[in-house]
Amino acid sequence: MTCAEPIIAPASADLAAQLRALLSPASVLRCNEPLAKRTTLRVGGPAELYVEPADEAELAIVLRFCCDHDTPFFMLGRGSNLLIRDGGIRGIVIHLGAPNFTRIAFEAGQLRCGAGAKLRDIALAAKRHSLGGLEFLEGIPGNLGGALRMNAGAMNGWTFDVVATLRYMDYAGVAHELSVNEVQTTYRSCPLLKSAVALGAVITGRSASPEQVEARLKECQQKRWTSQPKEPSAGCIFKNTKVSPAGKLIDELGLKGTRVGDAVVSDVHGNFIINAGSATARDVQTLIEIIRTRARDQRGIELETEVEIIGED
Repeated sequence: MTCAEPIIAPASADLAAQLRALLSPASVLRCNEPLAKRTTLRVGGPAELYVEPADEAELAIVLRFCCDHDTPFFMLGRGSNLLIRDGGIRGIVIHLGAPNFTRIAFEAGQLRCGAGAKLRDIALAAKRHSLGGLEFLEGIPGNLGGALRMNAGAMNGWTFDVVATLRYMDYAGVAHELSVNEVQTTYRSCPLLKSAVALGAVITGRSASPEQVEARLKECQQKRWTSQPKEPSAGCIFKNTKVSPAGKLIDELGLKGTRVGDAVVSDVHGNFIINAGSATARDVQTLIEIIRTRARDQRGIELETEVEIIGED
């Protein structure tokens, strides 16, 4: 455990010592952990406490600890679709990056995947086992837990379209498993996982040759790299509206290339804000408000952010 300049000292150090005493040495616990490097946009302040539980039992300890000590926590995946404010996150940031959470196993024609498994790795595992229909996952820069929480989609495919069963843990530290038919999902959301932690899922596909899967993977990759920027971003900033896709609207408003500091509206896709070098979260937030104001004033459209904005200013 390291505690260099905690953002809330000495309380955070005391909290860390209490939690460390409950966890095994296999779990990671750090104070004042930089989070910008853990997001795809590469901005944001530190976590007061950062924890990587070694397994489900250790995760249950952390969740119960947060409940007992009235301490807020945030589940951090690969940091896509996320904007962390420059003041960082108070409380505990939990990341399921240990091997027990990142496993991908082929069982009875399906893939049993941990919440920490990268979506790209799941798509490639499907290829190795001649499973088609999962190629769209390759283009989503996240892990399974985040994709389940927001029912992430790409290339006309949605995460829960390929889920057979969902495994999750409630905040009391008890694990559950449900058939996908028992799980409510909506556009860009799984309401259940707003008050529970995804542990993993059984993913199902259809029989296909490796050549067929490879061809579809290349098709998805080509479409992604010709329609999305290569620079650091959080993915789509706004949800599509009923009257127009957000990217098309932003393009029509003449906002491509608009810049605040090193935060820039991408010239490739108007619904992406890129980090051109040393952008801050405040730069990005200011740019978001410029876009929302222009859409409201000129089109009467209220743009709703798709990216999750958290943390302290």
